[in-house]
Amino acid sequence: MNDTIIFEGIGVAMTTPFADDTVDHAAFRRHIEYLIENNAQALIINGTTGESPTLDGEEMRVLLKTAVETVSGRVPVIAGTGTNSTRTTIEHSKYAAEVGADALMLITPYYNKSSQRGLYEHFVKAAESTDLPVILYNVPGRTGMTIEPETVEKLSSHQNIVGLKDAVGDLEYTKTILELTRDQDFILYSGNDDNMHEFCKMGGKGLISVVGNIIPGELQEVYESIQQNDPASHEQFDKLMPMIEAVQVDVNPIPVKAMTSALGFGNYELRLPLVPLESEMHKKVVDTLKDFKEGSLV
Repeated sequence: MNDTIIFEGIGVAMTTPFADDTVDHAAFRRHIEYLIENNAQALIINGTTGESPTLDGEEMRVLLKTAVETVSGRVPVIAGTGTNSTRTTIEHSKYAAEVGADALMLITPYYNKSSQRGLYEHFVKAAESTDLPVILYNVPGRTGMTIEPETVEKLSSHQNIVGLKDAVGDLEYTKTILELTRDQDFILYSGNDDNMHEFCKMGGKGLISVVGNIIPGELQEVYESIQQNDPASHEQFDKLMPMIEAVQVDVNPIPVKAMTSALGFGNYELRLPLVPLESEMHKKVVDTLKDFKEGSLV
C-alpha cells in the first residue's frame, strides 16, 4: 500500500495565459504567486484548464519548468502528462520527473480510446516510468470512455498509483470507488467544482478546481470546515455557487479565463477551437467576479 497524500483540500487546475498567441510567462508567474498567497494547496500544470491540447511540446515543458521553479517547493506541482499515446505519456512523465514535479496526473486515452485491459496496461506502463506518485484522471465527458470501478480497484494496488481525479459527475461512481479502495491508501479528488461539498463529506480528500484559479482560499476554508464537521460548511459552500456557476456557462476554460484576465493574469485569449465569450455573457461573468470581490454575493 502507498501512504502518500499529495495534498488535501484545493488543488488548482491552472489556466495558461496568452498574449498575442504566445504563452505569457510573466502573467503565469504572477498567477502562481496569487494562488499560493490565497492558500491553494497544489497546482496542476498542463491540464484541460491549461489548454494543453493546443500547447506544443516546448510550451508544455517550459510551463512546467517555470511552475516548479516559481513554486520552489511551497506547494506540490502536479504535471498533467497523460495523452492518448502511452509512449508520449511516458516521455512527458520522465521530463516532469527530471524538472522536479511532485506528482503526475494521467488522463484516460481519448479518441483512440481503449478496452479496460488496455487502460490498465497504459496506466501501469506510465506509472512505472518514474518514481512519482500518479493521480488517475477520469473525465468521460471529454474522453469518451471511463475507468470502470473494477479497473480503478486493480490499479489502486500499484505502489505509484495513489489517487483518482473523479470528474464523472456521478456520486454513485464515487461511492463505489471509495468502497472498493477502502483497504488501500488511495485518495479521491473531485474534478467537479459543483459537487465538492457532498464529495468531500463522502470521504474525498479535496477538489482539483477550475474556479480555484480565482477563489482558492474560499474553497479551502469550505474543505477545512467539512473536515471539522462544521454544520456551517454547506452555507459557506452555497455562497460560492454564483462563482462556480459563472465558470460553467461555457466550455472550460472559456469562462474562467475571462476572470483570470480581469485579475491581470494575461489577456482574454484562448486558442482555437476555443473562442471567447460573446460580449454580453463576458460582462455577466466579469460582473459576477466583481460582485463577489465586493462582497455583494456573500
